[in-house]
Amino acid sequence: MPSADEGRFAVDVRPLDGATVLTLAGELDHDTAEPLRAALEAARASGGRRLLVDVSGLAFCDSTGLNVLLRNRLAARETGGSLELIGLRRPVARMFHITGADGLFPQHPDVEAALSSHQRT
Repeated sequence: MPSADEGRFAVDVRPLDGATVLTLAGELDHDTAEPLRAALEAARASGGRRLLVDVSGLAFCDSTGLNVLLRNRLAARETGGSLELIGLRRPVARMFHITGADGLFPQHPDVEAALSSHQRT
């Protein structure tokens, strides 16, 4: 079920082949990060161990959005799970590269590639 903050950001959550896919759209920043934080926490609380975050629909991500992803990556790892990124593109990729965060997340070009990479391991 999508949730939004003033229409600038939306997150859609769905289970798919043993993973939880979170599809983001819009601008992820200080004012819009709460729906993502809540969705990630709910996914982990419901037993989601593999979180696939599709960022291909993001037009912008600031440090608050990045911190939400980083914190949830650590929380997932603490319970033996993972948080992986899908579709990281400019301009969002620039923030991840500048901060070095791009090397912390497994990355995939699309959902299908993410799911098939897990099946090979």
